[in-house]
Amino acid sequence: MLLSRHQVLGRRERDPERLERSAYLLLSRIDTQGPMSIGQLAEAFGLDTSTVNRQTAALLRCGLAERVADPDGGMARKLRITAEGGRRLTADREANRSCLARVIAGWSPGEVQELEDVLVRLNRSAEALEGRYWPRTEEDTPHPADHPAAPHRSAPRAT
Repeated sequence: MLLSRHQVLGRRERDPERLERSAYLLLSRIDTQGPMSIGQLAEAFGLDTSTVNRQTAALLRCGLAERVADPDGGMARKLRITAEGGRRLTADREANRSCLARVIAGWSPGEVQELEDVLVRLNRSAEALEGRYWPRTEEDTPHPADHPAAPHRSAPRAT
């Protein structure tokens, strides 16, 4: 919460282009997993479809996402990130990384690695409690005790 609070303090007040938290989370998931239906997003985040419907409607209005036919041939339309949505997501990720880099600027490489390891473990433990795992694409090997029921996937760097 502390990291989140400090990042949020510098967010929209300084740069109105920054994404709202819900937009950042939804776009991040779609970016990681590919086009998703509202039902899939609701399931992924453990939210009501009405909540996700409101949040995705805002993405559509702002031109950050668009509705597309299901690439797998299913009946439900899916949401895909637009070029503008991708640009803004990339900019937000870089701003978050930059903010965190300033916070840990005086840390040793070992301390930075320790923070990364603990954050990965924290995320995986929270995912295990919820039974909702974030798709991972990098080559880091998960620790089975930290991520017991998930398929073998690797952890992303903090975004």
